[in-house]
Amino acid sequence: MLNLINQLFGTIMPNGDITAAACLGATFCSLAIGLFIAYMYMLKNSYSKSYIITLALLPAIVELVIMLVNGNIGAGIAVAGAFSLVRFRSAAGSGQEITSIFLAMAVGLATGMGYIGVAVVFAVIITLVNLLLQKVGFGDKDPEERMLKVTVPETLDFEGVFDDIFDKYTTRAELQDVKTTGMGSLYKLSYKVNFRQKASVKGMMDEMRQRNGNLEISCGRATTVKSDEL
Repeated sequence: MLNLINQLFGTIMPNGDITAAACLGATFCSLAIGLFIAYMYMLKNSYSKSYIITLALLPAIVELVIMLVNGNIGAGIAVAGAFSLVRFRSAAGSGQEITSIFLAMAVGLATGMGYIGVAVVFAVIITLVNLLLQKVGFGDKDPEERMLKVTVPETLDFEGVFDDIFDKYTTRAELQDVKTTGMGSLYKLSYKVNFRQKASVKGMMDEMRQRNGNLEISCGRATTVKSDEL
């Protein structure tokens, strides 16, 4: 049993020699695992066609790079260069996109060194755990949590002015950020609030407009942002 496990996690290039059979076998395995990673990503995430194709082909590309530098002094530099391929996207991707890209690259590194079994087991475990965490809602925020932004005139003492309204419509209201605007004539307040069940967002905003002079009020999904971006 132990010998079988060792063979499963062993390399198909024990002496570092690249043969035609080893190269083709690693390439086909890389493509198969890449397609598996891409398919698993499609199950629970929004995606574009170009991203999915890239995700499917990335392990084979990285595998080829690793095989070409096998045994060379510059292998370390080449590996770092391969990982820099994550910059192929012009815009910053989501956490799921970045995770999938690094998983595909890790699979390419493993198959490029001949560790086919390691690549298969690692890809299956990571994708299944990722799918499970998304299914159980691990890390989800309270769906009723919202970011409320209120503009008030400088003459209004905003500290506590909306407390009774918040008590009526929310279970929690926390002031996150305060900044001036309009040459100091206005304040912009940012609250993170949790609405009560079946609470009327419109009703709350209508009551708040009566106190802030009918200035701008917005309510949207809570996001983690820097205070200078609010």
